[in-house]
Amino acid sequence: MPGYEVETVTLHVGDSDFRIRALLNKRQFSDPDGAAERAGVSPASWPLFGVVWPAGLALAEAMSRFPIDGKNILELGCGIGLTSLVLARRGARITACDHHPLAEDFLRQNAELNGLPPIRFLNAPWLGPNLRLGRFDLIIGSDLLYERDHAVLLAGFIAHHAHPAAQVLIADPGRGYVSPFSALMLAQGYVRTALPMPMAASVGMPASRGRLFSFVREAA
Repeated sequence: MPGYEVETVTLHVGDSDFRIRALLNKRQFSDPDGAAERAGVSPASWPLFGVVWPAGLALAEAMSRFPIDGKNILELGCGIGLTSLVLARRGARITACDHHPLAEDFLRQNAELNGLPPIRFLNAPWLGPNLRLGRFDLIIGSDLLYERDHAVLLAGFIAHHAHPAAQVLIADPGRGYVSPFSALMLAQGYVRTALPMPMAASVGMPASRGRLFSFVREAA
């Protein structure tokens, strides 16, 4: 392997099993040509895209039964792509994005492992709009608010890529930056609701502390 080790695990989501190629553990790192460094990915955060997180698994489970008919859907910070795979198997119009230089390759291989056609992917940092990305009816993500500046960046990115009438779903394990993000979303005209979302223990977070935040904005 090119400087890092992987494993293939089987995860049961909804009524289906998914084979997932993931990093062997959170100690993996390989950036021989400096692509991750140029993208702003530090060595400490490099492996975070490539493992199955409790919030990601919880979001995938929620999306296995969420209404998707007629919706153009964007997954932010897709990582290895589990939730996008779940939606693709259901026939959703799903676009995945991430800024890690290996996310597209892992998503492509995981689609192949599960007999799915390629999922549309765009490398999309949150620093500004991506002119190729477009706008979406439903924007989803898991465990995205773990750095102080993420609330501003994420809300700004969503402002560029959500339709006037849109829903945003964020699965969060209790990282601590939901409040400022919520305030920014309310300023954009969204109404917030929150539901308990059981999650396994991870990174110092106790089990069952997670919540699924829904932000809904009606057309003016």
